[in-house]
Amino acid sequence: MRLTRIASVRCTIGEAPVWDDVGQALFLLDIPAQRLIRYDPVTGEVRDWETPGAATALALSEAGEALLAIDSTIHLLNLAIGQTRALAQAPGQATNATLNDGRTDRQGRFVFGSCCTDFDAPSPVGGIYGLDRGRCTRLADDILFSNGTCFSPDGATLYFADGARHAIFAYAYDPATGAIGERRLLADTSALGGMPDGATVDAEGRVWVAINPGGKVAAFRPDGTPDRVIDLPANRPGSVAFGGENLDRLFITTLDPVAFGEAADDHSGYLYIADGLGVRGLPEPRYRH
Repeated sequence: MRLTRIASVRCTIGEAPVWDDVGQALFLLDIPAQRLIRYDPVTGEVRDWETPGAATALALSEAGEALLAIDSTIHLLNLAIGQTRALAQAPGQATNATLNDGRTDRQGRFVFGSCCTDFDAPSPVGGIYGLDRGRCTRLADDILFSNGTCFSPDGATLYFADGARHAIFAYAYDPATGAIGERRLLADTSALGGMPDGATVDAEGRVWVAINPGGKVAAFRPDGTPDRVIDLPANRPGSVAFGGENLDRLFITTLDPVAFGEAADDHSGYLYIADGLGVRGLPEPRYRH
């Protein structure tokens, strides 16, 4: 395995990487900087767009727009002209909750979570939402800190992390309707030194998740068995996404520890790429209008 640091992409809080298999580029968010970033790993080109607030979840649409979760609203950003419009509100959102982390399911619905804004003493006011052709529905409750949204290759399992509980849950998911069923505990990340943050799934069904803090990316098999751990030079990885021409490169975003009142270091905030893992990801579905 080879780990490469991309010096041209450094964020305060780098999150929500999404691989664009059409444009062969990675999109990601720098949350407090209110930036959407596009990185081309072949040319090295970096572009960015201003977001109308601190966006905490990202997806790409069939029309080539970017979906952004900001506070309790999903916005659409037209990448060609840089204009943003509100698309939908998250229903039943508590006043002390905010949206955080999401991905499209295999059918093109945008599924995302919300979390309590009191990070020191969170209450389970967060939930899980589904956005289907502009209609937003609350699907589940009892979430402290939402993270790690991703789907099994067949689309019948939703993986969803509650960071405050150090838990990765596996929910039964109906691909035909987008309904959520019972959940089971897939993994507890306490022993890895941090909470589960952003996650993705490879073509064989393993769940790859950033452990923040802890300086690791961990992979779990669908039955919860630990598969492997990647140690990172940065202590706070934010999220992961497979990309590249063959979807065999793992892109890893990281966070600047200064944003959490910790000492600065020379490794954090950068985008990293892990090559030579011997696994491949799956194409990221686009949101269907």
